Amino acid sequence: MFGQPQRILVVANETVIGNALLEAVVQIATTPEAQVLALAPALNSRIAHWASSEDRAREDAELRLARCVEVLTAADVHAEGLVGDADPLQAVEDALRLFPAEQIIVATHPEQRSNWLARDIVMRMRKRFDQPVLHIVVDLERAQEYLHAA
Repeated sequence: MFGQPQRILVVANETVIGNALLEAVVQIATTPEAQVLALAPALNSRIAHWASSEDRAREDAELRLARCVEVLTAADVHAEGLVGDADPLQAVEDALRLFPAEQIIVATHPEQRSNWLARDIVMRMRKRFDQPVLHIVVDLERAQEYLHAA
């Protein structure tokens, strides 16, 4: 592969609207041919999960994805959104079957608030998938966001 990746998979939930994430995607998707698939796993509270109710989680994810796609489209990036499985690793695996990405960008909350980091999701993605994984930390509460080097 030469130059910038043409197909980028963005994996995030609440952090999908983070400025650092959106700016990174715009910087990476520099060619008119670049395509972005923003993937939000349908995460649920434990109670809703036990009650087998995913509807609210899917609706919330769809709203966040719509905002993400809107911002990226306004920046001339071809982007679409997809709500995936509640398990982020399964969601990525499913998405890669439909969208063979050349790079994965994953956004998480900071370590002290991130269930994904507590479960070592980013490192597990790096081990499981062949694509390079870029990790961006988005702290929506403190408005602090940064790229996390591997």
